[in-house]
Amino acid sequence: MMNWLQQDSAHRAQSSHSGASEPIALPNEPRPLDQLPRLARDTTANNPWPVGVLSRHFHDAVERWPAAWIEGQIVEINARRSTSVYITLRDSFEDISISVSGFGLFAQMARNFKQGDRVVIHGKADLWVRATRLSFRGDDIRKIGAGDLKEQIDQLRKRLKGEGLFDADRKVPLPEFPRNIGLICAPQARAEGDVITNVMLRWPNVGFTVDHVHVQGVQCPEEVIRAIQRLDADPNVDVIIVARGGGSFEDLIGFSDEGVVRAAASCVTPLVSAIGHEDDWTLIDLAADVRASTPTDAAKKVVPDIHEQIQLVEQALFTMRSRIDGRVTHETQLIEGYTTRPSLTRPQTMLEPHERMIHDATQRMNIALARMTDEAQFHIEKLQATLTALSPQATLNRGYAVVQNADGHVVDDAANMKAGDELTITLRKGTVVASAETVVTQ
Repeated sequence: MMNWLQQDSAHRAQSSHSGASEPIALPNEPRPLDQLPRLARDTTANNPWPVGVLSRHFHDAVERWPAAWIEGQIVEINARRSTSVYITLRDSFEDISISVSGFGLFAQMARNFKQGDRVVIHGKADLWVRATRLSFRGDDIRKIGAGDLKEQIDQLRKRLKGEGLFDADRKVPLPEFPRNIGLICAPQARAEGDVITNVMLRWPNVGFTVDHVHVQGVQCPEEVIRAIQRLDADPNVDVIIVARGGGSFEDLIGFSDEGVVRAAASCVTPLVSAIGHEDDWTLIDLAADVRASTPTDAAKKVVPDIHEQIQLVEQALFTMRSRIDGRVTHETQLIEGYTTRPSLTRPQTMLEPHERMIHDATQRMNIALARMTDEAQFHIEKLQATLTALSPQATLNRGYAVVQNADGHVVDDAANMKAGDELTITLRKGTVVASAETVVTQ
C-alpha cells in the first residue's frame, strides 16, 4: 500500500509540473466505474478518482489487515446504548490514542468497564467510508488492572483524605453578594466567556480579576498554584473560580496535582472548582469549598440572580406594606370602636358604677354603724343596771346609812368604837357628823 501511495504522489507531482495552470473540465454527473482509472497511478488531473472511490479503496485495503490484540488505558467510554459502545483507548506509555467501537456482545462486555481501566482488546482495524476515518472494531475486551495514572491519583486521594484536606469542616461558605470574582482560566478560553457572561447576566454589579494560566500540560500545576495564591492574597477578591472546559482524563490531570490540591485546601478565600463537565472529576473538586459541574454552573453558584433578588425585595415590600396596612386598619377599627362606646358618647356613664358602689357602701356603713351603736347602747344599759344594782347608793335609797369613823373607815362593829368617837353618817341624801355617846356590844 505504501508503494501505491508513493507512486501516486510521484505521478501527481509530475502532472502538476506539466499542466497545473490549465483549467480542468470535468463532468457534473457521476461517471461509470468502467470509465475511471483502475489504478491510482493511472489517475490524472483530467481523469481523477472521486473521493468515494478512494475511500472504498482504503476500506478494502484495511479489510485485508489481520485481527490483533491491542493494549491501553480507557480514557473515555460511552456505553449509554445497550447495543453499542464507543471507547477512546490511550497508549499506556505514549500520548497516542485510538477510537474503538463495538456492538452486540462486545458492547455488553464493555459495560462492565470504566474510565481509567487498563485493558486488552481484540479486533480489527475498520475504516468508516463516509468520513474516511480509521478506527478499531473490537470483539473481545479484558481487564488487566487499573490504569497506572488513575491508580496513582486514587492513592493520592486516599492520602490527602487521611490528612483531612477534604473534610467538610474546612469548607468556607460562599459570600452571598460578592463584589469581585477572581477567575483562573486559560487565555481566550470558552470557560472564561461562559463564567463572565453568565455572571453578568445574573448579577451585573460585580468585577473580575482574571488570571490566565495553562490548564493542561506540564506548566499547568505550577501556574495554577501561583494563581490561587495571588488571588487569595488579593483583599479585593471575594471568591475564586478555577475554570476549564471539558477534556480527556489526561487533559485534566493537572488539576489532580498534589500541589494544586494543597493550594486549594489552604486557600482562605472561598474557592469554586469548575473543571470539565459534570462527569469529569479531579482532586481539586474535593479540596474546593464548592464544586461546580461546569463553568456556567460555577457562575450560577457564586452570584445570585438579580431577577430573583428583585422579586424577593418586591415580595418583602408587599408583605411589609400589607402588614402596615393591616395594623393601621386594625387600629382604626379599634379607635372607631372606642368612639362609639357609651363611656365616650355619655361620659357620665363612666361615673355611674362608681356612684352606685359608693351609695351602696354608704348604706352598708350606716346600717353597720347603727347596729354597732345599738349593741353598744344595750351593753351600756346592761352594765348600768348591773352597776346600779351593786351600788351602795341603792342600799342608801332603801333607808340604810353608812357610818364611818374619823379615819373614813366604815364602822361595821360597835366593839371598835368608844364613847365620844366622831362619826360620819352618810344617808340617802346628805351626810350627818355626830359623836358616839354610848357603845353597846352584844
